[in-house]
Amino acid sequence: MAEKSQAHDKQVLHKMGYAQELSRRMGGFSNFAISFSIICILAGGISAFPLAFNSTGGGGAFIGWLVGGAFSLLVAFSMGQIASSYPTAGGLYHWGSILGGKFWGWMTAWFNLLGLLFVVSSVDVAVYQVFFRDLLLGTTFGVDVSGFGIWHQTIALLVILISQALLNHYGIKLTTLITDLSGYLIFGLTVVLIISLFVFSPVALDFSRLFTFANYTGDAGGGVVPATSSVALAFFFGLIYVMYTITGFDASGHTSEETHDAQVNVPRGMWTSVFYSWTFGLALVAAFVLTMPDLDAAAASGFGAWFTHVWGASRMPAALSTILAIGIFLVNYACGLACVTSASRMMFAFARDGGLPASGILSRISTSTRTPTYAIWVSAALALLTSYTGNIGKAFGLQVDIFLVLATGCAVFLYISYAIPVVAGIFAEGKTWTEKGPFNLGVWSKPIATLASFGVILLATTGFFPPNVPVFYLTVAMIVILPIVWVLGENKRFHGVPTGDKIKERQKMITEIEKKYGEAD
Repeated sequence: MAEKSQAHDKQVLHKMGYAQELSRRMGGFSNFAISFSIICILAGGISAFPLAFNSTGGGGAFIGWLVGGAFSLLVAFSMGQIASSYPTAGGLYHWGSILGGKFWGWMTAWFNLLGLLFVVSSVDVAVYQVFFRDLLLGTTFGVDVSGFGIWHQTIALLVILISQALLNHYGIKLTTLITDLSGYLIFGLTVVLIISLFVFSPVALDFSRLFTFANYTGDAGGGVVPATSSVALAFFFGLIYVMYTITGFDASGHTSEETHDAQVNVPRGMWTSVFYSWTFGLALVAAFVLTMPDLDAAAASGFGAWFTHVWGASRMPAALSTILAIGIFLVNYACGLACVTSASRMMFAFARDGGLPASGILSRISTSTRTPTYAIWVSAALALLTSYTGNIGKAFGLQVDIFLVLATGCAVFLYISYAIPVVAGIFAEGKTWTEKGPFNLGVWSKPIATLASFGVILLATTGFFPPNVPVFYLTVAMIVILPIVWVLGENKRFHGVPTGDKIKERQKMITEIEKKYGEAD
């Protein structure tokens, strides 16, 4: 059965004009786990919580998660249907190209790649700042971290990124083992954390908190969200929380060429990772809101201190607190590891079609590890540079939080890249897109895609308001500059994904490539 699935996967890949260079070692759970690990509700669900809570309090965080998560699930359904038809590494780039044309695929690739680099940076910055420095060292072990500065962060990020790149370098099997374990740990730790917060809560439960909106914008919320007298507008600002947390599920698509029975397992990995993150995350958000000793004080503590405020007030035993803190740190590290995997596969796929500078190098696959080693290390290096985005903003006089810029940027860029192929699919379905895979939404396809597209556009704009000015400027710059670059010559240089006769012409080359990896029939 496994050999039959392997042969079918390879046949589908050949029909799209590509050789089986990457190693298929991922099963259905592994494909789910890599997206679930990137979403990681114990990562963005904790670090980005103030984006919603410091907008409109408990009601904003809880209802916002409910609403935003529903839109994310619709996006996952629409993307999953496309992935079932076209299961390739680089997913979104291929989908945009096949359904919308070469230019739309090229635009998708740049937004997706930049978003993935921001994902790696934002996750690893949070690994250091929130979970290692503040939670593990400061709160759990009582280390004075008040003197830690930019050099501490730089050294920590170097250690984190180099280790994540090394793990990716030496094979998808090793990375998969870690992300599989992370998937189980996220489930287990989330359940234990929720129960512990309730059992050892210092306050009586008041469920009205989940539906009560309070305006914590401006100084009342530590300046996290710009001041506004409109609760509705503040709630809108806060939707960036769920948008940042429930993102990165395109990783299932990026690892399509490493997944068995990809046409079935990839779409399932996408929507199930979003669904379980949404449902478990809702319970986690409720636990945070209901066990806070003082909502006003938690909001006023600003961006970084709210979790230690809740954590420190809990009466859970020291041993349990320590185990949870270490576990949360580890799954956040695994989240960053999975992000590097996703970013490197996207870079490899785009380079394979000549879309990047030095494409010949970035598209190379190691014959021993079967991984895109150059793309892995370049992704890690660019993520390190991206982590200084906030500092660049400050150099221009913008008072920005580095994590806030990275988190907002990755959410906006990724969701824009999600929207392009989904919108293209609405117009291509029944015309150029006539053959679907096993995951087929049927008559619900266009209605779901339309709602998903509307939701994406709406949610993306939440990242354009102060203090996210750098993200707005960068988005506008990309929308203006990329088409100009395209018209000035990129449209002639870049050939895009193989189509029609080009696919037939590549078959002999595919056979020669696969001989190097022992994949030739």
